[in-house]
Amino acid sequence: MAFDREKFIAELEAMTVLELKDLVSALEEHFGVTAAAPVAVAGPAVAEAAEEKTEFDVVLTAAGANKIAVIKEVRGITGLGLKEAKELVDNGGKLKEAVSKEEAEAVKEKLTAAGATVEVK
Repeated sequence: MAFDREKFIAELEAMTVLELKDLVSALEEHFGVTAAAPVAVAGPAVAEAAEEKTEFDVVLTAAGANKIAVIKEVRGITGLGLKEAKELVDNGGKLKEAVSKEEAEAVKEKLTAAGATVEVK
């Protein structure tokens, strides 16, 4: 009996995702292989780049409509004086450098609630 490729494809199209998953698992087990994509062995530079980032910068990009509230939040977050905080809000820039993800997200949340546009890099 000859293999009918078109019939096989039509049967695959009729299967649900769960049925296809079970079929792949059965084929992997039967042939002793895996359907996972091969992972290339990389040098140390690539491995370092693939590591999860642990330090983040919080950058103020725009003050928004409620500038006074944003200035107050910036002062509370950074400990800057009124003049320095106002200049930072007017010009934008980094508020925090090399902070944890949790701290960066907390700062972003506070400033966003005050009406500012903030990026975590």
